[in-house]
Amino acid sequence: MRSDGSNIATFPLQRHSQTQVGFERRELEPILNLYGRMVAAGHWRDYAMDMGRDVAIFAAFRRASERPQMRIEKRPVDRNRQGMWTLRGEQGQILKRGHDLAGVLAPVERKLLKLVSD
Repeated sequence: MRSDGSNIATFPLQRHSQTQVGFERRELEPILNLYGRMVAAGHWRDYAMDMGRDVAIFAAFRRASERPQMRIEKRPVDRNRQGMWTLRGEQGQILKRGHDLAGVLAPVERKLLKLVSD
């Protein structure tokens, strides 16, 4: 407070900007391509994306009211460990992990081939 009675509000120091993990276009293309083929096969009907500070998630649903049948997670923190890509099943179990998105999507691609051949 100043001696003349007026208040001076100071702005807080700018902290490091909080980063948000997201999908790049080259990452979303194979994911959405797979999603579109699964929709065409009648297996999925909806999807959702969640992008937070630590993880970006693409979730595919059979029906919008259910829990996701499959989730693709991108965690850059794990890039130097087991790979930043994780494929999770409906119960949350880890189905595949890796450094390469195509390798992580491979189990779903195989499932799609079975759906088409039936």
